[in-house]
Amino acid sequence: MCRHLAFLGPDSPLRDLLVAPPHSLFRQSWAPRRQRYGTVNADGFGVGWYAPGDPVPARYRRAGPVWADPSFADLARVVRSDAVLAAVRDATEAGADGEAAAAPFAAGRWLFSHNGAVTGWPASMAPSAAALPSARLLELEARTDSALLWALVLHRLRAGQEAGQALAGAVREAAEAAPGSRLNLLLTDGEVVTATAWGDTLWYLAEPGRRTVVASEPYDDDPFWREVPDRTLLAATRTDVLLTPLDGPPDGRDDGRGPPAAVARGDVRSPHR
Repeated sequence: MCRHLAFLGPDSPLRDLLVAPPHSLFRQSWAPRRQRYGTVNADGFGVGWYAPGDPVPARYRRAGPVWADPSFADLARVVRSDAVLAAVRDATEAGADGEAAAAPFAAGRWLFSHNGAVTGWPASMAPSAAALPSARLLELEARTDSALLWALVLHRLRAGQEAGQALAGAVREAAEAAPGSRLNLLLTDGEVVTATAWGDTLWYLAEPGRRTVVASEPYDDDPFWREVPDRTLLAATRTDVLLTPLDGPPDGRDDGRGPPAAVARGDVRSPHR
């Protein structure tokens, strides 16, 4: 379910990132190439972006398909940013949450998206929801699996965990409670993109010092796109990509084996190559 994308790079119009590429996120809303579950992402969309000098991102979200929103074309043409997170949605279940259920979710400097589905929702996650402080539940923007996953991540971030720890801990908790779930999470603060590949596709394109793109699927046929292995944590900046297996203990607790080993440092290319 869903397709999403995060970008770090030079100041660029949203159109160049989300609409202009031949297999852009805009096109993926009706014709994704690598989507394994669902076929059309027409149940909402959203984009969040960062403006110079302001650490708190702006958001634009709608309940319907992105191609049916004439205002988005103007927005994408004139708004520029060097850090973006965007998503198109295929709802796991029909609901009345509308725009509030569309990613990206936000809090402070953070933007978050979920591509996938929690099995057995909502009963499977009831214990996790009950364990959250009531204030966290009151902050939920929608009654969806994605919104609850965001609450689990945000609770960990506010407890002082780093982004990678927070995503990995939330994924492991959800996977234990709801085996078979697809838990591709995407998080950014405008400086670092952190993501998980767990049950669905995730790719990245890295040009050190120029741009880093992390996406559910490539938006063009550049041969330097690389697929992230399943059950992997990705952390990316504008200069580096680090992949780490998601096979350790939950919440970063030490199991005696030492820190997890990196799979790769990005297989990145020089911008002049």
